[in-house]
Amino acid sequence: MSGYTIKDIAKECGVGVSTVSRALNNHPDINKETKKRIMEVVEARKFSPSTTARDLKRIRSNTIAVLVKGLDNPLFHKMMDIFQLEIESKKYDFVFQRVGAKDDEISVALDMIKERKLKGIIFLGGNFTHSEEQLETISVPFVLATISPGKNVNTDIYSSVSVDDVKESYKITDYLCSIGHKRIAILLPDNGDESVGSLRLEGYKQALSKHGITVEEQLIRYSVDEGDSFSMENGYKLMRQLLSEDIYFTGVFAASDKIAVGAMKALLEAGKKIPEDVSVCGFDGLDIARYYHPTITTIVQPIDDMAGRVITQLFSLIEETEANSQITFEGKLLVGESTGPV
Repeated sequence: MSGYTIKDIAKECGVGVSTVSRALNNHPDINKETKKRIMEVVEARKFSPSTTARDLKRIRSNTIAVLVKGLDNPLFHKMMDIFQLEIESKKYDFVFQRVGAKDDEISVALDMIKERKLKGIIFLGGNFTHSEEQLETISVPFVLATISPGKNVNTDIYSSVSVDDVKESYKITDYLCSIGHKRIAILLPDNGDESVGSLRLEGYKQALSKHGITVEEQLIRYSVDEGDSFSMENGYKLMRQLLSEDIYFTGVFAASDKIAVGAMKALLEAGKKIPEDVSVCGFDGLDIARYYHPTITTIVQPIDDMAGRVITQLFSLIEETEANSQITFEGKLLVGESTGPV
């Protein structure tokens, strides 16, 4: 069929472009029924890959792009250093693109694919809430780093490397409950976030439920900032808001270490002692958590291992030696001076 592309086949079969590519190249790592369905469509449409996917491969440059949302996050600086070192060691070019907090990273990616003939993409950070349809428009291999889309997205069409946000948030909230806290506030990014923020909220709720504690909506606070919702400023504003409403709480779980730092500043300004009056936890394991006073209880993400796995996964997709997969790493609860018994 004239003008029929590999993306059209993927859409008709309800799979990702990389899955169609594996079927066309007779790759063993593909479900037999899926491959049969794809090949039936290929035959019916009289599709020839020789003038589409294979030609596109020849004209693509050896450039990998890293699209970063939340560039001021120190966690990402270390990951980007590893990305650049590993990518360049494989004789590929490295290019990084900052994406604004309210910008659509998919649109940015599509423009870069068109202009730079990219070989692959790493999406780093942000609240990744894109649909299957949007993800399937990306015609090159890609990996989501530290993030994942919502629960309803078909896992066959994307790769991700992250910690299990639900499990790790459960872990740190369970710790607060275990030392006697029953009224625990949670400070989150914006309410529309269906990825990291919603997953960490789910873990928080599960831990409270385990301890027989009722979830109180007034203790759940969302960013109202237009900019970086994981920032210290956001934590400061949310805590000021909470304190102004004279709501009783003894513990705080902040969705990032930076939010925790901002919240602690607001608490100290209000004359609260940490942890005597309020215990505070963060998430990420940033250096600031170890050097702030008091040191902050947090979940440490294994950044070096995660960054290395992102590169391994991306190149396995480029070389078509592996299918899409979702890799999760175990975080570590690091108890600091910012938490104590009620």
